[in-house]
Amino acid sequence: MNLTDLAKNFSTEEAAIKFLESKLWPDGPVCPKCGLVKEAYEMHSKEDSKNKMRLGLWKCSNCRKTFRVTVNTIFEDSHIPLHKWMMAIHLMCASKKGISAHQLHRMLGLGYRAAWFMAHRIRYAMGPGLPLGKLLTGTVEVDETFIGGKGDIRTKASRKTPVVALIERDGEMRTRVVSNVTQKNLKVAIKECVDQGAIINTDDSAVYRGQLKTYARHDVVNHSAEEYARVNLDGTVSHVNSAESFFSLLKRGVVGAWHHVSREHLPKYANEFEFRWNHRKTTDGERMRMAIRAVGGRRLTYRPLTSLRAKKAVAQRKAENEQPRRIFREPTRL
Repeated sequence: MNLTDLAKNFSTEEAAIKFLESKLWPDGPVCPKCGLVKEAYEMHSKEDSKNKMRLGLWKCSNCRKTFRVTVNTIFEDSHIPLHKWMMAIHLMCASKKGISAHQLHRMLGLGYRAAWFMAHRIRYAMGPGLPLGKLLTGTVEVDETFIGGKGDIRTKASRKTPVVALIERDGEMRTRVVSNVTQKNLKVAIKECVDQGAIINTDDSAVYRGQLKTYARHDVVNHSAEEYARVNLDGTVSHVNSAESFFSLLKRGVVGAWHHVSREHLPKYANEFEFRWNHRKTTDGERMRMAIRAVGGRRLTYRPLTSLRAKKAVAQRKAENEQPRRIFREPTRL
């Protein structure tokens, strides 16, 4: 299914609801209150009724509560039509290097804030759920990069944010956004994502020295000596080129699509690229279906998205007000 098929077959609200119900309720309607399956019936308005019921309204025969398929999902309490949601999910799943909220705002005919909030909710659904899934096994590449504006990455005043990529060779990957690149932070990230029997490949950074002895093997690629791949005696190849490839995609998205990504929202942007990487061998339509199946239990409201930025702005204004003001005085005329 491509974007043309989506626009042709799911251009109405009723068709989009039926499509969403078939993906989230494969065994029949599920009541979000009591959890019973196939114990609900669909409600319809009478032809002469003045107050029409909403499309896709169901009522549970056990707890007598009404609900829709959008309850407890990223679509809950959204005034945006569902067929536009479907198009936005398809566009974000098919865009290899990301798509900006301004682009969604122009293509779907939405306000910019609505498109921005929609994109963040879709990224939230693309993120890993709880539990975090299986650990990475086999040969695992671990590398880090820095995302952000100009500045020396070695100073605390830097505006760059570190992102760690942990990629199973020819398999899935995990991303972690850390405050700074230290042995403690990287050890926690590797312990959360990598199995103890894995072979870990890293570059020659000092932060990896002495902390990976509990794993099966630690192969170091000496980038300082311009070594980027090495064939070992057992026939395996040591490199971190897969992680470098992922970082190139992530940075092209930041530079070409978004231009700026704040620290508080960077984990969701990294989750979006992680989702596309883990489903890179599927078609755009199948990747969209996988994203839709992940929207359940992922409700996200607007306030948590903006609260961190609001607190930061208040703290900045407070710091500015506490600074002594410079009084401008006119020069004395002679």
